[in-house]
Amino acid sequence: MSYKVKLDVFEGPFDLLVYLIENAEMNIYDIRVSEITSQYLDYIEQMKKQDAVVAGEFMVLAAALIELKSKMLLPRTKVEGILDEEEDPRDELVQKLLEYKRFKAASEYLEKQEERMRGIFTKPQEDLAPYALEPDEYLNLDMSQFMKAFQIFLNKKKKLEDIKKRYARVERQRMSIEARIEQMKNFFLRKKRGTFSELLDGKTSRYHIVLTFMSMLELLKQRAITVHQSVNYGEITLTLCQEQGHVEIPAGGGFDDQ
Repeated sequence: MSYKVKLDVFEGPFDLLVYLIENAEMNIYDIRVSEITSQYLDYIEQMKKQDAVVAGEFMVLAAALIELKSKMLLPRTKVEGILDEEEDPRDELVQKLLEYKRFKAASEYLEKQEERMRGIFTKPQEDLAPYALEPDEYLNLDMSQFMKAFQIFLNKKKKLEDIKKRYARVERQRMSIEARIEQMKNFFLRKKRGTFSELLDGKTSRYHIVLTFMSMLELLKQRAITVHQSVNYGEITLTLCQEQGHVEIPAGGGFDDQ
């Protein structure tokens, strides 16, 4: 029974042989068989001295190298004074080494891909049909109608770009929270109690609503007013605190509108 052994960086006989050839800086198509065979056999002896179990495949390749070495030592025959062009005994070994290197490179590539894929997590595809409330609609247009609609779209887009280039948009300077609190202070000077809707004074812009709400929170923080809301999302009632004859706004209080 043979065992596959791994010593140092060698996972098999061809791995060791490729290492010896590359370490000796030999051309794989012109292997110095005698030198390589000697180095290979020395390595086998070192394995035996280290009480390592030498796999049968190492011994098979050792025998093949010895046989190849003997063939290389035999003189070539001459036919009528011309050197016989026999097949190089090393060709079979070269082809096996090239094939081994190709498979080794492929295995290293697949190993890297496996390592990369371990860091990729995919989500199984789900059926989104239940969430599609409306079916897809397709326009029944011929090419001329489609081109006409597309041309109208391009013209509108060009007009918008021209308008943007000619006219600069001027934005009004937005009110700061301090200024809004001053307005609310004047409101409470007229009446001690009021609703949030009254503070808005009919203005429904999002910025004005948020600014008023933030100003209310600032007054509440300063204990200048109390607020009450009977139900969720109901009307908010603001009452000036009894001890506050007038609303004092601390210096530096509030937030700037940046």
